Amino acid sequence: LVGRVHPSSWSGAGNDFVVIDNRQHVIHDDLETFARRVSDRRFGVGSDGLLLLEPSARADFLLRYFNADGSTGAMCGNGGRCIAKFAHNLGIVPEEMKFEAVGFVYRASVRNDTVRLGMKNPTSIESMTLQIDGKDLKAFFVDSGAPHVVLFSDELGIPLDEVDMDSIGRKVRWHEKFQPGGTNVNVVQLLTDNRIHNRTFERGVEGETLACGTGSIATALVVAAKAGLTSPVDVQTKSGRTLVVDFKSSKGTFTDVVLQGDARVTFVGQLQYDDSEKALV
Repeated sequence: LVGRVHPSSWSGAGNDFVVIDNRQHVIHDDLETFARRVSDRRFGVGSDGLLLLEPSARADFLLRYFNADGSTGAMCGNGGRCIAKFAHNLGIVPEEMKFEAVGFVYRASVRNDTVRLGMKNPTSIESMTLQIDGKDLKAFFVDSGAPHVVLFSDELGIPLDEVDMDSIGRKVRWHEKFQPGGTNVNVVQLLTDNRIHNRTFERGVEGETLACGTGSIATALVVAAKAGLTSPVDVQTKSGRTLVVDFKSSKGTFTDVVLQGDARVTFVGQLQYDDSEKALV
């Protein structure tokens, strides 16, 4: 294939993605390499990841998600919200829709620039102690569609705005307890009432992102369990945008989790790709 595709760039609360209508399977070979090249912020379009919209036999469409490093295998909450708005803009789905991703069928609804996405029920929250730089840190682990560790800024003894997310993120992300797949890493601070501030180091991006949907869910549920917050929880992200996490809880179990926030197209372009050379040209 030597041809052109028409990607668009989308932002979900600052979490940005290259989105391509791939129903005709124009992009089909070595998707991991394509994802790395198109996500490169200097030699490609630039993004936290790649979203491909493809046909599905189980739902309105299929989402294939790749991290910026080409890896895959987990759900992306903000990416799911962006692909829902993208599909609605294309006119292939109404405001209420179902889409398939990572073997599960998700439900989403679009209202103007706001998208609500129903998520899989998370795993139980696991409390643990991690030794980082010779210090024992209280941590919590939950899979909210992707694996996440949650740390409290109070536990680190540093104001959240001063936390070196690249440093603590890499150390926890590559901690032996989470190998071989690794984990995403969040540091959270309880603000007032049902509002928290969260920062996320994302595996696959290998750095801090401006927002993380599954990370916002993970921190909202952990803080709800430990500090008694009730649904909904407002999550302030690094970008300054707010994601809202709705849920039901009973005896420490969380169900009916919904992620809500903005999803906006930032630009539409034209990309020429030569997969014989595995390069953007």
